[in-house]
Amino acid sequence: KSAGSPGGLGDILDRLRNAGAGDQVDSWVGTGSNRPVQRDQVEKAIDPQTLSDLAEQTGLSRDELIDRLTRELPDAVDKLTPDGQM
Repeated sequence: KSAGSPGGLGDILDRLRNAGAGDQVDSWVGTGSNRPVQRDQVEKAIDPQTLSDLAEQTGLSRDELIDRLTRELPDAVDKLTPDGQM
């Protein structure tokens, strides 16, 4: 159930859906091919404080972090939802 906790995967996916990336998120969770997400959708979905905290933890700049999330989130979610469910 950790996916539904604040800051968990479910929370991030809900935020992405609210940022207009619902079709992409559904494609990652589902079993078909993963649709790419736009950088501005990732930036809108994750609050500035969380982005700052993650940048600090990873040693990446904010821009590098957003670029990496944009690139790697689809595959990461796909791997975390192998049966097409959260």
